[in-house]
Amino acid sequence: MKILVLSSLYPNDAQPRHGIFIEHRVSHVAGPGDEIRVVAPVPWFPSAHPRFGHYAEFARVPGRDERRGIAITHPRYPLVPKLSHLTPTMMARAVGRHIDEIRRDFDFDVIDAYYLYPDAIAAGMIARRVDRPVVMTALGSDVSLIAQAPFERRRIVAATDQAATVTAVCGALRDELIAVGAAADKVCVIEHGVDLVLFQPPTDRTASRARLGIDAPTVLIVGHLIDLKGQDLAIRAVATVPGVRLTIAGHGPNAAALQALAAALGVADRVDFLGHVDQARLVELYGAVDLVANCSEREGISNVLLESLACGTPLVATPVWGSPEVVKVPEAGRLTRDRSVTAIAEAIRAVLADPPDRTTTRRYAERYNWDETGRQHRAVLAAAVAGHRG
Repeated sequence: MKILVLSSLYPNDAQPRHGIFIEHRVSHVAGPGDEIRVVAPVPWFPSAHPRFGHYAEFARVPGRDERRGIAITHPRYPLVPKLSHLTPTMMARAVGRHIDEIRRDFDFDVIDAYYLYPDAIAAGMIARRVDRPVVMTALGSDVSLIAQAPFERRRIVAATDQAATVTAVCGALRDELIAVGAAADKVCVIEHGVDLVLFQPPTDRTASRARLGIDAPTVLIVGHLIDLKGQDLAIRAVATVPGVRLTIAGHGPNAAALQALAAALGVADRVDFLGHVDQARLVELYGAVDLVANCSEREGISNVLLESLACGTPLVATPVWGSPEVVKVPEAGRLTRDRSVTAIAEAIRAVLADPPDRTTTRRYAERYNWDETGRQHRAVLAAAVAGHRG
């Protein structure tokens, strides 16, 4: 097969962690003789000057790239603030012209689109015009947040009607997508995997803890510092558990407010803010800490959950969307009874008091294998191509 991947979430040199899970998935899809190209549209922005913050990152994204042996292009499309309802059409027009050029030497068999809004809707418009099947993948907030708005819901459901298949990364997303109107026989679950080679338990955990200065029971929380990730809940919970430290890895707009909260609660000396942490150091952190907390309001299948388990470290996670599908056995850790400070603190105490064997935690993580994810996804793409030709 010749597979054209379309996703605005694909990582690039300016945003190396942006949608890294899509890159992992795509890189495991190709079978013998298959070819893949990625079109990862980027909003147009005129300046790369740092004063423009994350908007400047768009300008720094190269037009062409290659990652993991896969050719990637980054066409620009107009993004109009407060007119997001126009984004799928604008993306389809800009990307469609670019894809017309690609087809001159890469006459693809199927479009593989990730994230339902605006990406999959734009992919559907393009697929109709070039007469190719399209497979769409729901990742999380495209269903749990965007599809809850009536206008966007109608467009998402209409797009899924056109798709050969829609995959979702967890059962909760599949169920919600069906609840908002998608045809049940078109939606299937293909879970994410985790890089089991990169994310491994440390060979010497005691040495890792010493190297990182960890000398007390330590909870790690990883993610962008924004409201829906719930770092404030983790700070408040740890404040009620004496002797326990909290390490926060990530950056974002809530950094100053979270630091002020730790100070106001009198636990600034027990809460460490690391800012952005590169992947190599993150692996060591996962393996060295006592547990990883995820206090999110919404998740599909969080990479953090799977990465922690692969490093042998148990979880405390709020019972939202895909998290209960991961934290469902004792060796994975503890699911909180609700998303409250009290429940999070109780779960932290419980896991610290009776932690699972880290070897069994790693063994459980091995079921989340990117090779198997890729095999399942390729089968869906092949079926879409066969059905279109038939």
